[in-house]
Amino acid sequence: MWETLTALAAEAETTDIADLFDDAGRAADFSVRFDGMLFDYAKTRLTRAARDALVSLAEAREVPARREAMFTGAAVNETEARPALHTALRNLSGGPITVAGRDVMPEVRETLARMEAFAGDIRAGRITGAGGAITDVVNIGIGGSHLGPEMAVRALGPYHDGPRCHFVSNVDGADIADTLAGLDPATTLVLVASKSFTTSETMTNAQTARDWMVRGRGDPAAQFAAVSTALERTGAFGIPAARVFGFADWVGGRYSIWGPIGLPLMIAVGPEAFRAFLSGAEAMDGHFRAAPLVRNMPVMLALAGLWHHQVCGHPTRAVLPYDQRLAHLPAYLQQLEMESNGKRVTVQGAPLDVASGPVVWGAPGTNGQHAFFQLLHQGTQVVPCEFMVAARGHEPELAHHHRLLVANCLAQAEALMRGRSQEAAREGLRAAGVAEGEVERQAAHRAFPGNRPSTMLIYPKLTPRRLGQILALYEHRVFVEGVVLGINSFDQWGVELGKELARALAPVLAGEQDAEGKDGSTRQLVDYIHGNQG
Repeated sequence: MWETLTALAAEAETTDIADLFDDAGRAADFSVRFDGMLFDYAKTRLTRAARDALVSLAEAREVPARREAMFTGAAVNETEARPALHTALRNLSGGPITVAGRDVMPEVRETLARMEAFAGDIRAGRITGAGGAITDVVNIGIGGSHLGPEMAVRALGPYHDGPRCHFVSNVDGADIADTLAGLDPATTLVLVASKSFTTSETMTNAQTARDWMVRGRGDPAAQFAAVSTALERTGAFGIPAARVFGFADWVGGRYSIWGPIGLPLMIAVGPEAFRAFLSGAEAMDGHFRAAPLVRNMPVMLALAGLWHHQVCGHPTRAVLPYDQRLAHLPAYLQQLEMESNGKRVTVQGAPLDVASGPVVWGAPGTNGQHAFFQLLHQGTQVVPCEFMVAARGHEPELAHHHRLLVANCLAQAEALMRGRSQEAAREGLRAAGVAEGEVERQAAHRAFPGNRPSTMLIYPKLTPRRLGQILALYEHRVFVEGVVLGINSFDQWGVELGKELARALAPVLAGEQDAEGKDGSTRQLVDYIHGNQG
């Protein structure tokens, strides 16, 4: 089927995207609507024949059956022999979900209730620090234990009425030093997010935060909490069991914002808004399970991505949220996509016969327009763009700002598609009164090739429920892509080797061992570091 798609892509290379709109029904046909959201993929070279072939590929790879297997608790994470049931964390309807014959929902509901009680007590001042009510929360984690909560707290700023939230992830001492500077240890709560409570970066930062709190006469026993399953380790660290929130091994780190990893978000916006966040994701789950493939938003987002990367060969995709509060979303989706689908072998261990996941990057608009859009419009590489924007903002008194923001978003997508011919550039220069000799010299620089594909996700307003829908949409997109490619989207063995080597290098850098067995380059670098410690 890949050969069929490759042939269709070759045919489409001579097609102007703008000409596809000669079909008056294209915009409606090449879009999906769900619960007030609109996903428009009409500004791509996808034809009906190509879309049909992609849908047939998804059916042949048994996307519907694999989708149901994931939702019902089958061990879809084959290399680790366990389910991928992050969807259970937002199963507010409470229907049973079984793992090894046991319904996991009672435990999920109990954990959510504990989180709500804890967050409510902090927000109401019933849980205090040595200096009174908690004013600040510092979340210490890395990867999925950091990117999700930080992104979501920033995204839902208008709903943030709890303590101020801060985030530390990097083992670089500058991160925690800059974060703790200006905070009061006696009114700060520290959340340590590490399932095993052994993650080196997280535990190094946690110990530094504990030392800081003790020096500042805070009370670590009362002002620390943990998201972990390692009760012995959290107890040894001094965190009472009542303040430890665990989650099962069938929730992967980058899919964990829906449970205890989301505790900073719940403290920031409150349990009610957090439930709305979960309800949005649950609604997207229902749509993903029930909608026909061609009218299924996650499926079509995935198939558009496969078309651009695996079929057309575009190596990267840009995620462009026109919303400053979604500034951290590209990094969140970067991990979600590249850690999930950055694989080189199939589930069976055979080499992939097509490219795996693309490089994902981006920034919020309109900042990106003044940074990298030059390359998007006139560079030699085609970068498919994924725009997203709300129809209205949260500041009615600044509605003129939002109109300008949306105008820029829609205009950039149109400009990428339409481009500007060299002749049109000449005409514009002449109209501006540029001398004829200069017109010819300048025209090539002011022409745009166009025919650059983009998709658009548009929604009424960024609310907790809407954010939940957007994140679940992208989770399911990654899952569909993985199923079509035949890979396991739920493991991440690629991060392990570097960690092992780092552990071995730590005593070398401390001068406790020599660099015997290391390559010449690494030995040279170690010598340089030892020579510059003064």
